[in-house]
Amino acid sequence: MIFVTLGTQDKTFERLLKAIDKAIENGEIKEKVIVQAGNTKYESNNMEIFDLISQDEFQKLVDKCDLLITHGGVGSILSAVKQGKKVIAAARLKKYNEHVNDHQKQIIHEFEKEGYLIELKNFNQIGKTLKKAENFKPKKFKSNTDNMINLIENLIENDNHISWYNKIKEILWYGVFGILTTLINIISFYLLDKTGMNVYISNLIAWILSVLFAFITNKLFVFNSKSLDKAIVMKEMISFFFFRILSLGIDMAGMYICISLININKLVSKIIMNIIVIISNYIFSKIFIFKNKE
Repeated sequence: MIFVTLGTQDKTFERLLKAIDKAIENGEIKEKVIVQAGNTKYESNNMEIFDLISQDEFQKLVDKCDLLITHGGVGSILSAVKQGKKVIAAARLKKYNEHVNDHQKQIIHEFEKEGYLIELKNFNQIGKTLKKAENFKPKKFKSNTDNMINLIENLIENDNHISWYNKIKEILWYGVFGILTTLINIISFYLLDKTGMNVYISNLIAWILSVLFAFITNKLFVFNSKSLDKAIVMKEMISFFFFRILSLGIDMAGMYICISLININKLVSKIIMNIIVIISNYIFSKIFIFKNKE
């Protein structure tokens, strides 16, 4: 079995999957191919493709595979070479908008120079690289090699610096859409309250409007859960609205305490409770609702 991993980069690496797909069509690859594609959106009848998988499942596939094809991420490479796996590595390149620079070529070059892997340099000649891999015997990785450790540490630092956005984007985008959701809730509440409507009815209507907006943005943009499977979508919807009802209870109870017991201004109370609710909703969504991307 061949395991292909593209990491969690926010940029696509469709070029590599097209080359592998073509190699399968040409009969150069006859083994089963499983792909962890990350943010690369690619459809193929020749490969089993997942967006993201759990760390345990990832490790099982690394253990099981006869060959690992990967991008030039340090973590992806190390996970395989430490186990003595045959590795073909292909660098993401800036000119194809696959990364912000070409530092992955340096990473792959250094690992290849040490005898740990084979670099895929020409995607149009992937068959030759696969043939070379058949007789390739990777060098046993020695973690106590000072030069290699220093090199890896520097490259990891560089890689992490470049992909810092990729590490915090979920929280960042949740914050952005959380602010927009809060504004919809507060503005709706304010306008309805100005009409003289009961404060709790106003709060309920404002919640309904904001939760509809939150579901769409959370599913599509924050947690990247874009599955079209009806069972998964239905489960997400039911879970989402269940936990939003729970957070509504928190909101309503908090509003009662703030307004009726502590005598805080209604609008101020609404702002306080929205801060509490938005934190609660992130925890609910992350842990209980949008789990299928993991």
